[in-house]
Amino acid sequence: MSRVIDDFFDDYYFLSNFYSAPTEFEGVVYPTSENAYQAAKTTHIRSRKTFADPECTPAWAKRLGRSLDLRPDWEEVKEQVMRDCLKSKFSDPALRALLQATGDAVLIEGNTWHDNIWGVCTCHRCPGNGQNLLGQLLEELRGQ
Repeated sequence: MSRVIDDFFDDYYFLSNFYSAPTEFEGVVYPTSENAYQAAKTTHIRSRKTFADPECTPAWAKRLGRSLDLRPDWEEVKEQVMRDCLKSKFSDPALRALLQATGDAVLIEGNTWHDNIWGVCTCHRCPGNGQNLLGQLLEELRGQ
């Protein structure tokens, strides 16, 4: 049976989208993959530049991303956007080596903030069975 990595903290913080790692998306470099992903929610260039500012933390980017006018195709493209952001982030050889070092571990973005799409929420209110799309995309990238 494969081991399970079920939170992206401490030794596995590099798997988190909040980890500081330059991430390029559509020609712009963002300080984290979270910033890049949130910026991709809009087609407004001026708004996207806000997310590229080094002072824009991933937490702030996530908060800002909730208030954007979403691009009309967002639901159709968001998984591919995340895939592209992760591919850019893990193009760094050191990060790629860390990802590869997880071996065949099942990667689960365990959380307590009710994200059952990109991860699996383990709080007392959630059933603990999210889609874990982030974990799946990381495993996909690791296998390439």
